[in-house]
Amino acid sequence: MAAQKNDLLSRLLDERDWLMADGATGTNLFNMGLESGDPPEFWNVEFPDRIRALYRGAVDAGSDIFLTNSFGGNASRLKLHDAADRARELSRISAELGRDVADAAGRPVVVAGSVGPTGEIMAPMGPLTHEIAVEMFHEQAEGLKEGGADVLWVETISAPEEFRAAAEAFALAGMPWAGTMSFDTAGRTMMGTTSEAMVSLVEDLPNPPVAFGANCGVGASDLLRTVLGFTAQGTERPVIAKGNAGIPKYEDGHIHYDGTPALMAEYAVLARACGARIIGGCCGTMPDHLRAMREALETRTPGPRPGLDAIAETLGGFSSASDGTGGDTPPERPRRRRRK
Repeated sequence: MAAQKNDLLSRLLDERDWLMADGATGTNLFNMGLESGDPPEFWNVEFPDRIRALYRGAVDAGSDIFLTNSFGGNASRLKLHDAADRARELSRISAELGRDVADAAGRPVVVAGSVGPTGEIMAPMGPLTHEIAVEMFHEQAEGLKEGGADVLWVETISAPEEFRAAAEAFALAGMPWAGTMSFDTAGRTMMGTTSEAMVSLVEDLPNPPVAFGANCGVGASDLLRTVLGFTAQGTERPVIAKGNAGIPKYEDGHIHYDGTPALMAEYAVLARACGARIIGGCCGTMPDHLRAMREALETRTPGPRPGLDAIAETLGGFSSASDGTGGDTPPERPRRRRRK
């Protein structure tokens, strides 16, 4: 950790009790005209002004951190679009566009180089070896570093093996990093990792992250239950909460998230009370949500750590009866939603 203490994210965490991250990338780009199935990373070259507008929307709404448009920018995912050889280039440009926006913000804003999963199953269950995964993550990391990213940010990871590969790759790049996994299967990741297991994973890494946590998943309630699972382990490392804006529903040919700005404001305050120090949104989270979240975090007095009943009452019930680690069984459905 000592080698990472000079990075902007660490400095801001030393100065502030909480930082606000950004919202959705895909949702915002779809609203700008991105078609389903098209790689968002191509827009870094084809429509750079739209990508700057994506970043600027988060910054203007109050985000202290925004993620670059490079989530699917590794060779494995770009191979599906005959662009595996463009991984470094597209990642670099995503960070360069972010650098433009952050440098014009008039305040410190962290450009976080987004690194998503490879989309492949790692050995021994699948064909992706550790060595190849490290190589792919390293290639993307070098591109983001060249483009001026302040930190690397691996997200929506399900397999601990892939998380370890990313950590090794980021060490090769000499870059500080943060990382989140997605807990969407009865309180576990798709590959079975629990919140407790993730804390152990993070603390055992030779190159641990500046901060770690959860993103995406099922809904805000489930994500905060996972955050409570992190903090229950006594970790002193900053925790990230990046939950979806409500529950996805298919309406009129597209996915719609039902979380209102007011609900996301409640989520942000609860996330802080649960122990998260970096708070943002994921799928469905728009600038209006971020503005409401920022206002709530700045104006409302921090409250006590909530129990599961309080989270369910405010944000809605949980998708499963357990977080995968045993212990309390929360209500599965909301009794009512508090109106503010």
